[in-house]
This record gives sequence, structure tokens and C-alpha cells, in this order.
Amino acid sequence: MNDGNATGKVLLIGAGPGDPELLTIKAVNAIAGADVIVYDYLVNPEILAHSRRGAELIYAGKRAGEHSMSQDEINQVLIARARRGQIVARLKGGDPFIFGRGGEEAEALVEAGIGWEVIPGISSGVAAAAYAGIPLTHRGYSSSVAFITGHGSGTGFSRGVDWRVAAHAADTLVIFMCADTIAAIARDLVASGRRPATPVALIRWGTYQHQEVYTGTLDDLIGIDEAGGLSVEPPAIAIVGEVVALSGKLNWLNSDAFALSPISNIAVAGAISDSVEEVSYAASCD
Repeated sequence: MNDGNATGKVLLIGAGPGDPELLTIKAVNAIAGADVIVYDYLVNPEILAHSRRGAELIYAGKRAGEHSMSQDEINQVLIARARRGQIVARLKGGDPFIFGRGGEEAEALVEAGIGWEVIPGISSGVAAAAYAGIPLTHRGYSSSVAFITGHGSGTGFSRGVDWRVAAHAADTLVIFMCADTIAAIARDLVASGRRPATPVALIRWGTYQHQEVYTGTLDDLIGIDEAGGLSVEPPAIAIVGEVVALSGKLNWLNSDAFALSPISNIAVAGAISDSVEEVSYAASCD
């Protein structure tokens, strides 16, 4: 914990991947004691029920191309409310320090002299795979795993992650925020030496009851895209590696499972885009 000099404090809280029962006890207690809750798009609305009566709820969600607040604006809200002497819960999907910009917000708080604390959450990179029946490591398939951002990846190697390096960073690759880029990433992985037949899973709304799992190979993804374009609505995460082959056998949640196939491009693309009504969160302020 960093006490700082301000009267108030900011708690950077991981809300977990979606299933509200995966929220930690420490997170529940912190939410219940907060004066202000600044929450993201991927925070399950059920989790906000832990807030106390009269707490102020501020929506600060970000979706692709749709930001309710800039990161600088969010930082300023956290700092301003803490300076008023308030306890501020900064609620983020997954874990705040894994592709959650928690590190950036912590830096801003330190520079402003604001007391802060981080409460880790279960990352979607771990939980979505587990709920899809995919063990990220397995003695027979994978001895290493890497978490990689798919955000900002483009065609070729000039933007975002250097896939020539990332392709071989671990046996299992967990690619976050890749809904718009997974086809380009699949091409880069194959061009970088990953086998076209490498198993891959796309998981939407991981750990929710309406979770969707699509399995196939890197070559399937490329083929679907070439046949007419792969349309994936976020939130989505991809798992690449031999462990994905276990998903059919270990699908304990019995979530909707689909095969990726160039032949079924229209059906698969339509299912990915349209089969689940998107959840939207509205700001609620008392």
C-alpha cells in the first residue's frame, strides 16, 4: 500500500473477467466502503451491487473507437476525488495490471501525491481459457505461456507487437483485445514460423453464461478472412497453441462451441457478430 499525503485514497481494483462470483473478498469489501466508483465497460453490472447506498458511480468505459473519457480525464477524476478526501474505487475488468492501464493510473497517482492501493483480480487471460476448458499449461502440451496485446496490430510487422518475436515467445499465446486484428495476427504468426495447423480458440464474453468459444486452426482463421472477412465483436480473447485441442474434451461449462471453417464462413461470422446481444452500461450517479 502507498499511503501518500492526501486524505483520500484510490483503490485500483480488479473486478475479474465477468462471472461476478470470481470477485475476490477483498475487492467486495473495498467496493462496499468506497465513496466513488469509477468503472469500466467490462465490469459486470452485478458487481456494482456491492456498492453502498449513496455511493457515486462514474462510467469511464472504453470500447474500440468509443471512449467515454480519455485516460488523462480518468486520471484527473481519480486525483480530484481523492483530494476531496473521498475513497475512490477504480474498478477494472480482469486485473488492473494486465492490459488494464493500472500502471499508468498508479504513476499518475504517485506523481500527484495521492494514496493508493492495488487489489488484484483474476485476469480474463486465465479465466476465459479455464471456462473454455483450455489449460494454459499442460505437461503434455505446453510448458510456457505469454500474454500479448492484439490491440493496434496491423498487417505486416511495422505496427504494434513484433510477431516475429512473439510467435515463439511461449508454447501458448494468450492474445487480448484482438477482435479487429486476429486475422492479421494469424497471418503474422504463420509468416513467423508457427504451423498453419496450430490450434486456436476465439472466446467471446469469457466466464459469462453466454460465453462463446470458436475453435480451429490459424489456417482456418486466414481462410475465413480470405473468403469474405472475419467479423468478431469484442470483447474477445484468443488462445493459440496445442492446449486448445483439449477444449472439446474439457468443456466443463458446456458453453456454446463452434468450429472455425472456411466453408462455414457466413454462419460463423454471423454467429460471432450477432448471436449475443451486447451489454451496455450506463453511468449511474446519485
